[in-house]
Amino acid sequence: MQKLVLQVAGMSCGGCVAGVTRAVEALDGVHGVTVDLSSGRVEVEYDGALPSREEVVDAIADAGFEVVA
Repeated sequence: MQKLVLQVAGMSCGGCVAGVTRAVEALDGVHGVTVDLSSGRVEVEYDGALPSREEVVDAIADAGFEVVA
């Protein structure tokens, strides 16, 4: 299992966490998502078949949030 860690801006509540989690979990190859609301940190656990980083960023953006560098 591998891990991708992203910093996400704009999350302010449990609903935000749920939205990001659902959006990323819907991608093929993702086995788990951990979202830390206080830090804005999103960890994505995946096997070797993770979509590109851009696809993960796009899924988060579609949920209404921004990945920061």
